[in-house]
Formats: sequence, structure tokens, C-alpha cells
Amino acid sequence: MAKSRILLLGVGNILYADEGVGVHAVQYLESNYRFSKNVSLMEGGTMGKLLMHAIMDCDRLIIMDAVLGGQEPGSIYRLKDEGLRKSLGFHDSQHQVDLVDTLISCELIGNRPEAVVIGMEPADWKSLQMELTPRCREQLPKFINHVLEELKSAGGRAQPLDTTQR
Repeated sequence: MAKSRILLLGVGNILYADEGVGVHAVQYLESNYRFSKNVSLMEGGTMGKLLMHAIMDCDRLIIMDAVLGGQEPGSIYRLKDEGLRKSLGFHDSQHQVDLVDTLISCELIGNRPEAVVIGMEPADWKSLQMELTPRCREQLPKFINHVLEELKSAGGRAQPLDTTQR
């Protein structure tokens, strides 16, 4: 039996502080880990429906994103199934609506992967700045650990790179 094809997809707008946490997470993972052959990483940014081909080409989808869940900034969420539709998204951000629509379109075509969102509550998602806020930057390693646990349970592997050799 072939291993599941897993896509780690970081979405969000890196121009607006913590809204870009998913993209920052992909950049961190690419710089610090090597992955099994069944794992792909992708910065989805705010591409919405343009992600459809990549999403339909995987069996398991792990989305990394900022999520407004009402908890303290830096809180980490795991969303799936109906919670995905209800909770995925900012009221002030277009990319989230596009991503939900994209998943629904994949389902209508008959090729929607099993999807989960690992999300972080933003401290600031409206200020024009390319860096994460101090609180979300501090929580990024914990966020990454949640993503790696999800990856492991999906059948993927991540090996830390030897950073002393750089």
C-alpha cells in the first residue's frame, strides 16, 4: 500500500503581521527539517482557488493558518470536519473565504483530501508589518510541534536538519 501524499500548506498574508503565521511556519519548516518523500510543503499565501490543483493532488492536507477562535493571542487550535467550515477564517480576510470555497469545490469534483487546520490565534492581523508579533513569534515553536505531531499521525516524517553544519 502506498503512503498517503501529505501537503503541509501555509496560508495567510505575510504583509499583515500574524495573519502570515502559516507562511512563516512553512519557511521555518523548510529551513529546519527534511521530510519523507510523501510530504510536500507549500506557501499558499492568499492564492485561494489557485491552490485547487495542489490540494486535489494530496491525500492528507495540513493547513497552517491564523484562526480567530476567541482565545488569548498565541493559542493553538486543531480544526477539522465541520469545525473547519465554521471556524476557518477571518471576517476581514478574503483568503480564508477562498480557501473554504476551494475545499468545497474539491469535494464537489469528488477529490477532497482529508483536511485539518493547525491554527494560531493572532495578536495583530491588521497592522502592515511583515514580522510576527512578539507573542506569536514566541509561540511559533509550539505551533510547529503541533504541526509535526499532526504530520506524524498522518504518516509523514520530519527529521531536524543539523544546523551546526550551516
